[in-house]
Amino acid sequence: MEIYGVCNASPDSLNTDSIVTDVPSVLHRATQLLADGANKIDLGGQGSTHLATEVDPEIEWSRLSELIPALRALKVDVSVDTWRPSVMRRALEAGANVMNAADALQAPGMMEVAADYSCPIVLPFMNGPDPLRLEHVNGDAVEVMVAWFDMMLRRSDRFGLRSRIIIDPGTGFAPLGWQWESRYHFQKHVYSNLDQLRVFGLPIYIALPWRETEQHEELLRIVLRSNVDYGRAHYPAHIREVEREIELERAQ
Repeated sequence: MEIYGVCNASPDSLNTDSIVTDVPSVLHRATQLLADGANKIDLGGQGSTHLATEVDPEIEWSRLSELIPALRALKVDVSVDTWRPSVMRRALEAGANVMNAADALQAPGMMEVAADYSCPIVLPFMNGPDPLRLEHVNGDAVEVMVAWFDMMLRRSDRFGLRSRIIIDPGTGFAPLGWQWESRYHFQKHVYSNLDQLRVFGLPIYIALPWRETEQHEELLRIVLRSNVDYGRAHYPAHIREVEREIELERAQ
C-alpha cells in the first residue's frame, strides 16, 4: 500500500500533530512522514470536521500557496484536498499533482478542472455536496456506494476521467454530530466489504484510522488485510508496523 502522509494547513484540524502553518513546519512534518513510511503527501487548507470553520476560498488558498511548491521540492507526489474548483486549479498550477476532490467532483467546474490536468483523482463517496453538508446513508451503505460510484463514473466519462480515478468510500468524512459508536459500525461494514467496490476495476483509497482505541485499531487491521492500494495516514510508522504484523500472521 502507498501512503499519503497528512499535512493540515487548517488550524482547526482534530489531529493537532498534523497542523502546519508555514514552510518550515510543513517541511519538518513532511520529512518526518516520509521517514516514517509515507510515499506521498496530502495537504489541505479547509477543515472538514465538526470543529471546522468554513473560510473564504482566498483564505484557504493563502494557507496553501507557499506550502505546495515547498513540498514538491521534496520530489514526492502532493495531493491537495479541497472542494473548491478555484482552489484546486490554483493548487495544480502551483505544482500539486494529485486531486483529492473533497466535493467528489460535484461542484460546478470541478470536472472541468480535472479534465485540464492529467493527474490522478481521488473520488470520495459523498452523500451531500461537500464534507460539511453530509446526510446519513439510508439502506446498505456498500450497495448505496456502488450505485453512487457507478453514477459518478458515468458522469466522469463525459470528461474522459475514469481511468485516472481512485475510489474512496469517504469514511474520513461524517455528517456533523454523528456519534462514534454508530460511525464505527458503519465503517466496519464498509471495510469488511471493500471487495464490492472493486467491481469498477479502479484503485481503492482509505482515510486510515489514527486514534488509539481498540475499535480504531480493529478498523485499521480490517483495512490493511483488504490490501487496498492507497491509504491516507497521520502516523505512517504505525501503519507500517501493523502491516508487518499482518504479513507475519499470514506467513505462519
